[in-house]
Amino acid sequence: MFTGLVQSLAEVVDVIPEPPGVRLVIRDARIAAQSKIGDSIAINGCCLTAVDVDNDRMSFQAGDETLSRTNLGELLPGALVHLVPSLLAGDPIGGHYVTGHIDAIATVDARQDESDWCRMWFRAPAAQLAQMASKGSVAVDGVSLTLVDVEHNRFSVALIPHTLSMTTLGRRKAGDGVNIETDVLAKYVQRQSETSNP
Repeated sequence: MFTGLVQSLAEVVDVIPEPPGVRLVIRDARIAAQSKIGDSIAINGCCLTAVDVDNDRMSFQAGDETLSRTNLGELLPGALVHLVPSLLAGDPIGGHYVTGHIDAIATVDARQDESDWCRMWFRAPAAQLAQMASKGSVAVDGVSLTLVDVEHNRFSVALIPHTLSMTTLGRRKAGDGVNIETDVLAKYVQRQSETSNP
């Protein structure tokens, strides 16, 4: 489990083909210093396992399924990614519970900038929109955010200046793909509703 609070904006150093997947090499001295092989770390919201830790670099293997269902398949050396180490018992929960299992890729539909703030709209699949509600939670590229509006084919979030400057969301533009994970509690409520009313 993760909090959805980004702890680092790290650099992708290399993307090494390892058919049918790839090895992602990511540089971040602080996170690497507190990590070991086998640790789960969310990269752009996607839970991956560290397979190597060497000084300031960490390596992760991403298979074909992960690459096809997330935006990790688009990463190139030099790209920036969000890192969130897994939650430890007793850690404070500042965001919301994020599993690191990406539900879908959403697309930036529009951004409405006002001074240092931004309202950003994303087009998303109907299945995921059915699990969203205004004032509920959603993880976008692993960032815990509060939903503002939810429409039949898109949703919006309000991004404060800190989020825009400390995450890649500030660089996102219309047409960009982002990983989304809906609130796990919404999934359980939806499933309970489906099984209670066949």
